[in-house]
Amino acid sequence: MTATFVYDGDCGFCTRSAEFAQRRVPTAATIVPWQRADLTALGLTVAEVDEAVQWVAPGQPVRSGPAAIAELLRSSGRRWRWLGGLLARRPVLSLAWPAYRLIARNRHRMPGGTAACVLPSAERGGSTSPAA
Repeated sequence: MTATFVYDGDCGFCTRSAEFAQRRVPTAATIVPWQRADLTALGLTVAEVDEAVQWVAPGQPVRSGPAAIAELLRSSGRRWRWLGGLLARRPVLSLAWPAYRLIARNRHRMPGGTAACVLPSAERGGSTSPAA
């Protein structure tokens, strides 16, 4: 199993950010919306993925929010690895969490954001198993 980065596929801002990562951040990790992921196999819950992006890698604890983003960046080539290392450092990560929460609360207002970004996951029709 390779590492998996899980994001909210119902959120336009999150999807655009994940698409940017897929194009620009070379990584062996799978980048997948939670609505198409097998959350049970990843050891995640809908509540966890609805709250923040997640990083799941074999032999590592699950990382959430900016810590997950840091791991995604650290898994990439030299161009991004340094930024992930910086983000993972305690003083930076401590400051990143409030910024992450602010962006998450306002993601419907961000570029690419949609009205679906503000709805609770139950109202967006997400599932915990892969799409058929």
